[in-house]
Order: sequence, then C-alpha cells, then structure tokens
Amino acid sequence: MINVIWDSGFKKAYRKKLQNDSELKKKFAKSMKLFSADPFNKQLRTHKLTGKLQGLWAFSVDYDVRVVFSFLNENEVLLIDLGSHDEVY
Repeated sequence: MINVIWDSGFKKAYRKKLQNDSELKKKFAKSMKLFSADPFNKQLRTHKLTGKLQGLWAFSVDYDVRVVFSFLNENEVLLIDLGSHDEVY
C-alpha cells in the first residue's frame, strides 16, 4: 500500500476541477484506490514524464484528466497537479 500525500497546489486543483462534477469525483476515487494498491496498474496508464516535467510521473483518471505525481520513496508519493492534458503538461 502506497502512502499518498497531497501537495497544497494539488488540493487547489482538486477543488477547482472536481467541486461540481460528481461523476469525475467517483472516477477519481476509483483511480486513487487502484493507485494506492498498485501505482502501475494497467488501468491507470502510469507513465514517466519528459521535458520540463522530467522526473515526474502521471496517471489517468479519465480520458482527459491526469494526475501528476512524484515518488518520494518506494512507499510514498506526492500528488502535485490534477487537470486536463493541456493544463498539467
């Protein structure tokens, strides 16, 4: 089980993106459950980022909603950003 830490910027993005979208909230909760159990679950499409975000990772919540995160150690991750492909990359 992975310990997940929410960055303050991630909390703000979460409120902005999911505040009025109950369907997306459900998808996010499902994705987080999968992620906590296994960050590389195939359904999440977890991948390394390149360019200015090199060293970070991302996984998909929905078709166009991504979560950007960083591994702090093998048991801890820091969630950094949440948004559409264009918003987070």
